[in-house]
Amino acid sequence: MGALLLQAALLTGCDRHDAPPAPAQVENTAVPAPAPVAATPAPSGPARLILAFGDSLYAGYGLDRGQSLPDAVQNRLRRDGINATVVNAGVSGDTSAAGRQRFAFALDNLPRKPDLILIGLGGNDVLRQIAPAETRANMTAMLEEAKRRGIPTMLTGMMAPPNLGPEYTSQFNRIWPDLAKAYHASLYPFILDGVIGDAKLMQADRVHPNPVGVDRIAARVAPLVETALGQGS
Repeated sequence: MGALLLQAALLTGCDRHDAPPAPAQVENTAVPAPAPVAATPAPSGPARLILAFGDSLYAGYGLDRGQSLPDAVQNRLRRDGINATVVNAGVSGDTSAAGRQRFAFALDNLPRKPDLILIGLGGNDVLRQIAPAETRANMTAMLEEAKRRGIPTMLTGMMAPPNLGPEYTSQFNRIWPDLAKAYHASLYPFILDGVIGDAKLMQADRVHPNPVGVDRIAARVAPLVETALGQGS
């Protein structure tokens, strides 16, 4: 996992691969266009507003519109009968410091106070080898702001690769369980658990999940979101 995460530090852009050339047209042959995939409609019931606040793993880097993790979680919640709208506030490249700077702004620009905030930051802190104390301070500031506003939170955590050394790894990996306990937040300890390292679930950069990988993560995260909303079994 460590080698895969650190390879991302060498990336300089987020461009997608060019689309393959269209097949040659065949005379007098009509090829119907594929039907668009419709979003899962919202069921009846009390509306639930969720802010998904994170980095490229939330933003949907390398994916088409509607394929991001917040989209996948929203669709699963709606299929389970929860009238949820998940607002995607993921920004590719964000560190915890950058997230801290825009956190209050994101909350202020929602139509109302959300019922839950998902926070998924830390991956870019690892890539830049930012001191764990700085990451902890930034995450704490955001959780304090959520607490001040009376908004429940859920953390999707990050883990440092072991080749950064036992001291860094230990200090970094403790951030999310410590803060989840201190702020009574729900926790999914490692957002890429069960996905990273599997070529079938990852994009070519081997850092960001493909749509199949995103769905794998959503299948594990959505039940925790339901519980955090008070609607889980």
